[in-house]
Amino acid sequence: MISKHSLTIFLLLNSTTPQKQSPTKPCNDDPYKQLNLIRFPNGTIIRPNKPTTPPSLDPALPIVSKDLIINKSKPTWARIYLPHKALDLTSKKLPLLIFFHGGGFIFLSAASKIFNDFCFYMANNVVAVVVSVEYRLAPEHRLPAAYEDAVEALHWIKTNQSDEWLRNHVDYSNVFIMGSSAGGNIAYNAGLRVAMVEDVEDGVSKMIKGLILIQPFFSGTHRTRSEVRLANDSHLLLCYNDALWELSLPVGVDRDHEYCNPMVRDNVLRLKKVREFGWWVLVTDCDGDPLVDRSIGLVRLMEENGVNVVGHFTKGGYHGVQDSEPLKAMELFGVIKKFISSLHSHTMK
Repeated sequence: MISKHSLTIFLLLNSTTPQKQSPTKPCNDDPYKQLNLIRFPNGTIIRPNKPTTPPSLDPALPIVSKDLIINKSKPTWARIYLPHKALDLTSKKLPLLIFFHGGGFIFLSAASKIFNDFCFYMANNVVAVVVSVEYRLAPEHRLPAAYEDAVEALHWIKTNQSDEWLRNHVDYSNVFIMGSSAGGNIAYNAGLRVAMVEDVEDGVSKMIKGLILIQPFFSGTHRTRSEVRLANDSHLLLCYNDALWELSLPVGVDRDHEYCNPMVRDNVLRLKKVREFGWWVLVTDCDGDPLVDRSIGLVRLMEENGVNVVGHFTKGGYHGVQDSEPLKAMELFGVIKKFISSLHSHTMK
């Protein structure tokens, strides 16, 4: 396992000292225009079209997938990915990765091609069952709607005995909540919510072994050095970042709200429950991501509060690099697989 102490030099080089500088490019005062959203008077939002991919039960593929309804009234659903060879090994239970997609809480879907491909290859390379959750989007459904959907999905997964894939192939002692970008934020906040509830009835908190946060989407009212340094990075413009938060957070709050800034007091108190449950947390990022200082700060905060945390930070890259570059995704899958297997070995001892 990667030692958390190996982060020390990187932390010193990437201080999260607040910065008050502004991006050189002016932002559009209208967040809808900034994000290329079309808003109608009745509240309907039209988003730019992105390609989607259906599930597949093709036996020639190494991974089979299917969609299941979680809550028809919302509607929320999940896409399950299962290594095809697991169908012939009913005695072999696999780790479960519960994945929340990125998109700034506003864009994309569990069916989006980039996330379908990511989960397909992750299931194949990590050798795990992956459940990718479709949650409600802002601004029609501002936070905490996505967190509520995430927690509901966790209870649904824990108590769902009707689906044979989950029933026959999941090791419920080896479950991880994970997500990339906004999905990493959702995984984190859903985890905190579950940790704060003594769910004796279905034991969701007890089935979770840890959190895997890939370039988690956080912010604050003060700028970090990486945000200032990369304010005009085309993969995540600072103006774009701010607009996403303006349309995702509850109306009237700023970016130091607990949903956005993990450094606020309430989140620190909740981390004590994470520590008590003994969950492990993996945080991954790269120094080409404007949010990297936020990720480093989160690792530092967890270390200070006694949480079992592993940080994996790389040079170069950009926000969402694992969604665009297959080699970077493969490297990430290797890190995730090592993280999971090391915890399994630790438990066995």
